Amino acid sequence: MSRLDQVTVLGSGVLGGQIAWHSAFKGKTVTVYDIAPDAIERCRAAHDQYAAIYLSDVGADDADIAATRERLTYSTDLATAVSQADLVIEAVPEIPEVKTAVYKEMAGLLPPDALVATNSSTLLPRDFASDTGRPEKFCALHFSNLIWAMNFAEIMAHPGTSAGTLTEVTEFAIEIGMLPIPVRKEQNGYVVNTWLVPFLNAAQTLVTNGVATPEDVDRTFLYTGARFGPLGMMDMVGMKTVYDVLSHWGRESGDAQMSANADYVKQNFLDHGLLGIQTGKGYYDYPDPAYQRPGFLDVPDISVVPDLVSLISPQ
Repeated sequence: MSRLDQVTVLGSGVLGGQIAWHSAFKGKTVTVYDIAPDAIERCRAAHDQYAAIYLSDVGADDADIAATRERLTYSTDLATAVSQADLVIEAVPEIPEVKTAVYKEMAGLLPPDALVATNSSTLLPRDFASDTGRPEKFCALHFSNLIWAMNFAEIMAHPGTSAGTLTEVTEFAIEIGMLPIPVRKEQNGYVVNTWLVPFLNAAQTLVTNGVATPEDVDRTFLYTGARFGPLGMMDMVGMKTVYDVLSHWGRESGDAQMSANADYVKQNFLDHGLLGIQTGKGYYDYPDPAYQRPGFLDVPDISVVPDLVSLISPQ
């Protein structure tokens, strides 16, 4: 058993909120930190939704949910939030400057033995190790959205990470029901996002360039037996995270199409306060998205052929 019982999650967004709830459900004492009070309130509301999901899909009972709530606290004061932490999991926006600022502010507030892990989905831990003030106690621990179903955690070291840190973090992942995925070499995107980001970017390109509707892009993927397509997946990841990732890597790589996709997400979603499932609307409306409704994949009546043909415009 690891000694990592007191956990602080920095960032109360979609994935930060899920990590906090799930860790508490698995018996850890968890503090959720966010700089913004309204973000904390959204997280509390999301935790009410997770309670229902865990009751219906994870096998929890009312006593489990009550115990989970008892283990959760919320804070907008960083010093208070990390003062007793055995493990801090950083899940702030996927913007390097934001992560660096948080690490530098936190470095002098941590207990001496506290470990720090980044939940970054695309960035390397070596980029932030010195900013933590304890590089040997720092690594990556990346979770997937829908943590209760996608129960794996990617673990990546940087050159200064100690073996002891990796041992304790891996034990922690197992204790909260995660399948550890050891990332054997440093890799932007780790394992899952190395293939997922190009996949989502390609799907978004089809929409940005007017090649296909979001629904039709998703239909082509749902025929594989998947529960949701790439545009529905973006709603789950959260439009702010999608934008941050596409914007950052569009700049870094000089990929004009990726940058155009980031602009599309900003103009059509973020500028209108639409964050995906978190706000009840993204590409789809929630909690009843079109792709989950009967008939989404049905073959249409032949009477619609003229309408479909009118949409096909050879260049």
